[in-house]
Amino acid sequence: MAQLTVPRTGPEPGDRAGLAGDTVRRLMHVAAALRHHQDLDIAALGLTPAVARALFQLDPDRPLPARELADQLRCDRSNVTALVDKLEQAGLVERRVDPADRRQKALLVTEAGRRMREQVHRVLSDSRLLTGLTTEELTTLRELVWKVSDAGYPEPCVPQ
Repeated sequence: MAQLTVPRTGPEPGDRAGLAGDTVRRLMHVAAALRHHQDLDIAALGLTPAVARALFQLDPDRPLPARELADQLRCDRSNVTALVDKLEQAGLVERRVDPADRRQKALLVTEAGRRMREQVHRVLSDSRLLTGLTTEELTTLRELVWKVSDAGYPEPCVPQ
């Protein structure tokens, strides 16, 4: 079993508050590095991060009203209108009359949108920062991150 060595800088092992603070700062650094790589890769697809996130939230097999997309993205409906306009202009979604409520439009992911959504999923699943970990270390990290994310998240995280 490979032993992970942690540099002896920062808080002492018995300093719980210091260890927690250092861990949070390091998690934020990892999140920023992940976001940086994702933003570059999303831009290479010709999308903005916000547009990619909107596309990723849409279920290709279930048309969704724009107001529900706004709820999922936790943003104002006026912002979603601009995002949907960009997705529609790129041919990734179509606005269609919602059969359940003909007063509103539903967003339908096109075939091009399905293909782009798969590419976005690959970008969001990029694990290049984790290549230095052994399988055992990666398993441990996943379990710890899972435990922490479910403990403070309003809804349980569900594996995809």
